[in-house]
This record gives sequence, C-alpha cells and structure tokens, in this order.
Amino acid sequence: MATTVAPAARPPGYYVRQRLLRNTPAMLGLGFIVLCTLVAVLGYWVLPDNSPNANNGLVQLQKEAPGFRATILRLPAADTAQVAGNPLRTWWQGRPAQYRDVPIASYQIRGDSLYTQPYRNHSALADQPQAYSLAAVAGHAGPAAELKAEIEQSHISRRTYWLGTDKAGRDELSRLLLGTRVSLGIGLVAVLISVLLGMLVGAVAGYVGGWLDSLLLGLMTVVWSIPGIMLVIAISLALDSKGVWTSFVAVGLTMWVDVARVVRGQMLSLREKTFVEAGRVLGLPQSRLIWRHLLPNMMGPLIVLATSNFAAAILLEAGLSFLGLGVQPPAPSWGLMVNEGFQLLGTEAGLWLTLLPGLAISLLVLSFNLLGNGLRDAYDPKTPLG
Repeated sequence: MATTVAPAARPPGYYVRQRLLRNTPAMLGLGFIVLCTLVAVLGYWVLPDNSPNANNGLVQLQKEAPGFRATILRLPAADTAQVAGNPLRTWWQGRPAQYRDVPIASYQIRGDSLYTQPYRNHSALADQPQAYSLAAVAGHAGPAAELKAEIEQSHISRRTYWLGTDKAGRDELSRLLLGTRVSLGIGLVAVLISVLLGMLVGAVAGYVGGWLDSLLLGLMTVVWSIPGIMLVIAISLALDSKGVWTSFVAVGLTMWVDVARVVRGQMLSLREKTFVEAGRVLGLPQSRLIWRHLLPNMMGPLIVLATSNFAAAILLEAGLSFLGLGVQPPAPSWGLMVNEGFQLLGTEAGLWLTLLPGLAISLLVLSFNLLGNGLRDAYDPKTPLG
C-alpha cells in the first residue's frame, strides 16, 4: 500500500520571500534601489569628476546640452601639495584637482610653444588666445619633440558631458550620481533614528499603559501636529548648524511618531497573548519580554513602515534642500539641483537641469513605494503564492 509523504514544513520566512520574488513591480523597485546603493557606495570611484562634491566647474562650459564634447587643456595645478591622496580618502572626500583645466577650441604647437584658441560658449565671454611654453604645460623641461608627444597624449583630452553641465560648468552626471549618496544617506539615518526612537517610545507606551501611555500618546499627538519643515527648522536652530549631518538628524527626528504609533498599537494587541502571560508567570523581566518576544512579532509591519519612511525622508530632504533649509552648496543634493534648474526655467538649459534630478527623485521614491507595497503583500498570509 503506497503511502503519501507529507510536504516538508516551511518556515514563514520562506513564503514571505516567495511572495516577494514573484511580485514583479517590487523586484523592479528593489533592483533600482540596489543600483543606486551600489553607486552611492562606490561614490567618487565611479564619477567622471571625482573632485570634492563633484565641484570642478569650468565657467566657459556652463549650461551645455547633454552629449556635449569639449577639448580640455590640462595645466599643472598651482598647489601641488594637495595632489597626492590614498584611495580611501578619495572614496570618502573626493580627490583634489591634479590639474587646472582650460577648455580650448583648437591648438597649435610651434617650436617650443603651445598656442590655443579659447572655447567660445553661448552664455559666457571667451578668454583671449593664449601661448604656453611646452615645459610649463608638461611641468618639466626636455626636448621639444618629447614634450609635444607627452602634451598631446596626457595634457590635451576630449571630454564628453553625457548629461550636460549646470550653470557653474560642472558635470551634471557626476553631481547626479553623487546625489544618490546624500539621498540614500539621509533616508538610512532617518529610518534608523525613527525606528529606534519609535520602537522605544511605542513599546513602553503600549506595554506599560496607564498614565505613562497617556503621557507618551499626548507627546506623539503634539509632535504629529507640527509640520515636518517647522521641526527641521527648529532642530537646525537648536543645533546652530545647517549642513548634511544636521539634515540627517533633523529628518530622522521628525519621523519617529509613525513608528511609535504602529508599535504601540501592536503592543496593545500582543501584550494579552498567551505567550506573554506565560513569560510573566516564569518571572521574565519586562525588558526581555518586550525586546525578545514582543518586538520580533511585529517586524513585518515595521519593515513595511521603514520602506515608506525611507521614501518620505528622501522627499522631505529634497524639499528642504530646494528651499535652502537642508543640504548646503556645493554638496550635490537632488533638491538643490532642482532649485538651480528651476532658476533657469525659460532658458534652453532650464528644462533638463530641472528634469534630470526631479526624475531621479521620482524614480527612487517610486522604487521604495513599490518595494513597500510588495513587502506588505508578502507579509500578508492571505496573499496567494501564485
């Protein structure tokens, strides 16, 4: 007589992963987030312009269209003491310019001199024709033939600005890529602060109850009623600073109420469960009951809320930077870049300088929302696997 073998029991996490993997929009969003994270982690190592804050602006090349190509003459930098740098410092802070870049329209080498015609921009006055000695351009003396070959190989290059340049002549692609580090960094710090603070306040309020619950619930209501921008301004004034890290902390401190309200509600429903009563009978301390038994049972809603807060933090930072209250120039914040493009609307360059960072913000926020929706469905046991 044949016997049927029961299928092996699967842990709940297996079904969560299967539902998530079969959700195409969520996986597309996750893929874009992973791509942006990779760009943010690599940072200056993958930028065409790896100067600090991608701030190497050439005023002669300002407001050029995407796909623009320019001929660049690289002259020795005035301060050679800053040229050397290790890879880790380059990854974190960028690399100071090794050369002084000069856009040129054409050049000729006659004898021991280099004669250049300046690049004439549609929106900037051109410099006068210049003459340089070959030794000055190369940075050392030598036979004219050798210096000529070295200059043509190492000091004159064709540079492509795939996404054009902004009003300061900076590479738009480099600043757009580096902006992922600011946006994802603010989102990560804001989520960590909001989750940790919200879990602490919500867990204490929901588990202890009584007057402490009423007090903390009143605090949540007051903070909830204050606009996020006003809170950020107040926190910036209290810290007496405006900058990247201040924006990170300020945005995080405005988003903890969402987490606290969810944790409190979950805690009120879970604290009467049988396993909690059993823990009390066994004499387990309240802190262990909360952190080891209650909070792990609400990780699903917390993960979904964290992805939603991530998207909200990116939008809040972009709005603050657009208003001049967040990340300060020359840091490449997407909101700040939208503001710079907005100031040029009505000109030929205003459209793409506004559209490109705005599209980056929209795609990243959309990706987090799609992932959040996918996680919500994945943690719902009623969602079919097919």
